[in-house]
Amino acid sequence: MKSSTYKKLLLLAGMCYFLQGCKDEINLPSQDESIYDQIYMPQAVNGPVSKTLVMKEEEQSLIYGANVGGRGYPKSDIKVSFYLDADKLAAYNTANQTTLELPPAGSVVLSANDATIRKGALATEPLKLRIKTNGNNALKLFKNYLVPISISSDYKINANLQTTYYLLRSEPDISQYPDYDRSGWTVIGFSSQESSGEGPNNGRAIFAFDNNVNTFWHSQWTGNGAVLPHYITVDMGSVKMVHGCNFIQRQASGADGKANLMEIHYSKDNITWQKAADIQLQALQSLQKIWLPEFVEARYLKFVIVTNHSKEFSNMAEIGAF
Repeated sequence: MKSSTYKKLLLLAGMCYFLQGCKDEINLPSQDESIYDQIYMPQAVNGPVSKTLVMKEEEQSLIYGANVGGRGYPKSDIKVSFYLDADKLAAYNTANQTTLELPPAGSVVLSANDATIRKGALATEPLKLRIKTNGNNALKLFKNYLVPISISSDYKINANLQTTYYLLRSEPDISQYPDYDRSGWTVIGFSSQESSGEGPNNGRAIFAFDNNVNTFWHSQWTGNGAVLPHYITVDMGSVKMVHGCNFIQRQASGADGKANLMEIHYSKDNITWQKAADIQLQALQSLQKIWLPEFVEARYLKFVIVTNHSKEFSNMAEIGAF
């Protein structure tokens, strides 16, 4: 028993000696910790803030503000100013290969241009970016805007988080635009269809309008096969105001044959045609509802698949309009 106790004491003494030796070898360089004391916009931490707003009568808002990071709490008040940094627009578009614009004057307003991080606090009070989506001086529907909000201060600023980029877009409430009944629709044209290779209840163009997601239209692949572009033309039976179109890709895994870039054309008389939109679909099996950039009156619609996500042939489970 005494021997065991003696061994434990020796082990403990050895550990103390080892730890003491390690401690003596540590030699941290002196540094000015105040260099870490900087203010920043917390909304900028995760990159651009992207928001699609539903058009409403009432004003809508997003939050902005400033925080201070570093050691401890500020020992005095920190004054911060906020402003729409229009000079950042061109650089952002160049870096991201976009063509975004600033919002119309008066459509986006800062609730306050100045705020204070109080002594002993770490942030300003939350401020509101007030946004109009309806009426005069409002965001235009379906248009993408960039709103760069930057901070300035006598206090040191984290340059990487000095600006928050808000990407804004306004759309109508899609729940107010139900899908049109397609029971009276007629397929009046198509580039090709697979009449035999997909069985009796698949392949033909009519199966893109039968309210059954498990059936589908398929461009011809037997024989020589058809090549892109592929299209279907329908007669809706009467002139309607078309606000957008919806699509359900074939219910098969993978991207083969799933539409990517599409054109939507419209006509009232099946003689004079105009393009309504260039759209892009994802290689998904779920419903995709796409707004037209401008609402159009039409009786006839032509859906042209320009490119696919994979393969030369195309297929589609359901096509509709609202």
